[in-house]
Amino acid sequence: MAANLTPQYYEAEEAFKKASTIEEKIAALEEMLAVIPKHKGTEKIQADLKRRLSKLRDEGQKKTKAGRADPFHIEKQGAGQVALFGFPNTGKSSLLAALTRARPKVASYPFTTTVPLAGMMPYQDILIQLIDTPPVKEDMVPPGLAGTLRNSDALLALIDAGSDDCLEQLQFCLSYLTEKKIIQDAGNPLTRGIPPERMLVLLSRADQDPNGERTEILRELGPPGVKLFPVSARTGAGLEELKERVFELLGVLRIYTKVPGKEPDLKAPFILKRGSTVAVLAGAIHRDLPRLMKNARIWGSARFEGQSVMKDYELRDRDIVEIS
Repeated sequence: MAANLTPQYYEAEEAFKKASTIEEKIAALEEMLAVIPKHKGTEKIQADLKRRLSKLRDEGQKKTKAGRADPFHIEKQGAGQVALFGFPNTGKSSLLAALTRARPKVASYPFTTTVPLAGMMPYQDILIQLIDTPPVKEDMVPPGLAGTLRNSDALLALIDAGSDDCLEQLQFCLSYLTEKKIIQDAGNPLTRGIPPERMLVLLSRADQDPNGERTEILRELGPPGVKLFPVSARTGAGLEELKERVFELLGVLRIYTKVPGKEPDLKAPFILKRGSTVAVLAGAIHRDLPRLMKNARIWGSARFEGQSVMKDYELRDRDIVEIS
């Protein structure tokens, strides 16, 4: 039986051939598995891809254990990890300092940040992890950066609203994210990558574009459908709304729990993916709870407070759930 492989598969295969790092090879193999037609004629190819993928993952783990820790790998913490990405002096470090307690080195000269730096951004009752990354240019992209960006849950691409090169910055950043398969192909949601709706383009240093002239150029000449959001770490403009936008980008829910007969615990919500059900919450509490639970009551999104619901009830942000 013919394999009838698609152009998307051959494109991913070509990316694998050109890959220079284990992480890039793993990403290409994962995409090949995602886009390969699933039928009897491709079973052997699928098995071979899985074998190669497993081998590369083992190699990557052995390399990490044998060598020093990878400075471009940042362990996830908080409700989600959001990476900042952009050209030199676009204000990534200043934004990180303004939104978190991290104290990155901020200077007017380029390439001050040489490795990723994390900080925790408070948002209401949770913390969101922001990652400041080394800058990029058309002729220079730090090795390991693609892995940092691909590993994150959402992206903030910073474009300097005070620079005459703002359009070129935007075009390069978007093309890099697409070429490296960091942003998911909108036409093929099965492919690996961050969904396009989880990226926001920040017009940093918006105070340097008081009349909005460069912003208007980006809206007119930039790719259609790109979300542009002006902020200024110096004046604080847009920062509070940005926190809300970042939370929305993550696509998560804050779910609180309560013990029957007691007040709910509103200090440490469970963080679940949007669309999660009561059964998913139960599994997050204890792996045996979905099987053992007898009843669940909801305060918040239910028709009335304390309503009994089934395991497949879809939760909403800030619901309070009692499981017995």
